[in-house]
Amino acid sequence: MGYKKAEEILPAEIIKLIQEYVDGQTIYIPRKERTRKEWGSDTNIKQELKKRNEQIYTDYLAGMRVRELALQYCLSVKSIQHIIRKVKITNEITK
Repeated sequence: MGYKKAEEILPAEIIKLIQEYVDGQTIYIPRKERTRKEWGSDTNIKQELKKRNEQIYTDYLAGMRVRELALQYCLSVKSIQHIIRKVKITNEITK
C-alpha cells in the first residue's frame, strides 16, 4: 500500500474538513465493504504458509524438538506449538 498526497486526489474543501479532525497526521481510509479483499488473495502466501506448517508438523513427527523447530523456522516456541496443534487437528478432521 502506497501513500498518496491528499492534495492530488481530494478537493480542497474535503482536506480542510479532515484537517479539523486530524491536522498533519497519517490516517487510513478503509476500502468499501464490497471491494475488500481477503488477506493474501493477491499472493501465494496462504499456500506457502500451509506448506511450511505441514513441513513443521512432519519434522515434529520425525522427532525434532519444538525448540529446534523454532530455531530452524525463526519462530517462537509458542508459534511452533500452535502450528503443530492446528495441523494435527486439521489432519484428524480430514481423515
